[in-house]
Amino acid sequence: MPPVRSVPPIDPSAGVPSRRALIGGAAALGLLPCKAAAQPKPEPAKPVPPPPPAVPQPEARPLAAAPGTARLKPEPAAETATWCFDGKSAPPVLRVKLGEAVRVRVDNRTDKPLSLHWHGVRNQNAMDGVGGVTQAPIAPGASFTYVFTPPDAGTFLVRPLVVGGASEPSGRGLAGMLVVEEKVPPAVDADVTLLMQDWRLQDDGTLLAFGQTAFAASNGRLGNLVTVNGRPAPESFEARPGSRIRVRLGNACNARATRIRFDGIKVYVAAVDGQPTDTFEPLRATLPFPPGARYDLLIDLPAEAYAKGTITALVGQGLALATVKTKGTPVTEKRPPIGPIGENKLLPAEVKLQNAVRRDVVITGGATVPKDAGAKDAKDTLPKDKPAADPVYNGDPGRIWLVNGVSGAAGLVPSFTVKRGQVVVLAIRNETAFPQALHLHGHAFRLLHPLDDGWEPYWLDTFQLLEGRTARIAFLADNPGRWLISATVLERFDTGLWTAFDVT
Repeated sequence: MPPVRSVPPIDPSAGVPSRRALIGGAAALGLLPCKAAAQPKPEPAKPVPPPPPAVPQPEARPLAAAPGTARLKPEPAAETATWCFDGKSAPPVLRVKLGEAVRVRVDNRTDKPLSLHWHGVRNQNAMDGVGGVTQAPIAPGASFTYVFTPPDAGTFLVRPLVVGGASEPSGRGLAGMLVVEEKVPPAVDADVTLLMQDWRLQDDGTLLAFGQTAFAASNGRLGNLVTVNGRPAPESFEARPGSRIRVRLGNACNARATRIRFDGIKVYVAAVDGQPTDTFEPLRATLPFPPGARYDLLIDLPAEAYAKGTITALVGQGLALATVKTKGTPVTEKRPPIGPIGENKLLPAEVKLQNAVRRDVVITGGATVPKDAGAKDAKDTLPKDKPAADPVYNGDPGRIWLVNGVSGAAGLVPSFTVKRGQVVVLAIRNETAFPQALHLHGHAFRLLHPLDDGWEPYWLDTFQLLEGRTARIAFLADNPGRWLISATVLERFDTGLWTAFDVT
């Protein structure tokens, strides 16, 4: 193309330009044909390739939360009016392989706002499922689609979590489990899920009214009937003699913290709160089990037929949660001794504490306990807990609990902010009269030894802190967003026992 030369601007005072001036200007711009050189023929336009076809995405699984019924007490008592998913009294168990996306459309057909927290998943912040913090609550009649790819394999809970309104949907029955299977899972003969819930029933089988200040200010809404997988405990299952089974055990109770004991079976813990660990036998065959906790257990069953093992909750005189019995043709395949199921290489090999950001988290509030009170909750009939005087609370029923002097509510200003990649050490002090079960959102932490000279050999996201005690936890703040430190006793969460922090 010939170079473009400039043309002097037309002076408007000179009037209309002559024909000669127009032709000269056009020639200067190369707009007139030139006999000295043939004009190149324009190349035909190349066809634009069509865009690649869109990869079809799987449709989200619908999960309808709606009123339902469940047979919780034997006849002649009526069935209990509950809330459930997809019309089934058994809580759903969602399964994906590591690397696959979870796609769930929640349809809220209840009369209360709702959101689902994927308890223990180191999720992207917008999908954490805290109504009023990470998302707007799902209004009655509305829907919300959760789409995320869990970074870790493991066993996780699905729990309702709405600021100021979490305990009722949970207490009416909404709960579930999310299982993210390893790409190469351990060789087992059965993979069994056991989800514990409890229910506060009246004599006629109806649910006791919600919003009881006495519960929220003390032990929470302790139930008087325990179910496993939606049926009154114990749940029972069978396996062939000599089987190796994996049991995924989760506590979705509104408030009940207990210890669990294993009778007649030798159990190895393979994962705690979804994260794999070096396998170990529980001390004295018992494990702590607060709301929100999960364990993956590996069990080699006896080689003889009709052997029986029991998982027992240490409530009152003991309550069988599940029984397993050997039946059928013995397994003859020989397997290596039980060992670790793998490691999560996304978690740091160590947490370097030297330059950690250190913050205090002080929990106060709740009822006062008379000297002769103990841990009473009226009508807690699992079986025959020791009677005691009632705890006393006379304060604001909506702001019962405080974290660092502030009661958690919508619009809460975060307690602190850290840069992504910093190590954080929290000194959590429980100045209340009750044990506190606490959950760290979006991260996994190590429980430190009292002198910061080491940590427990497993990762956690949920733990219980006894009254009057201080615990220190350490974690790598590698997940950006606004995250909660929250009570897993949901009546306490509803009345202020949570705080938030930002990772930027």
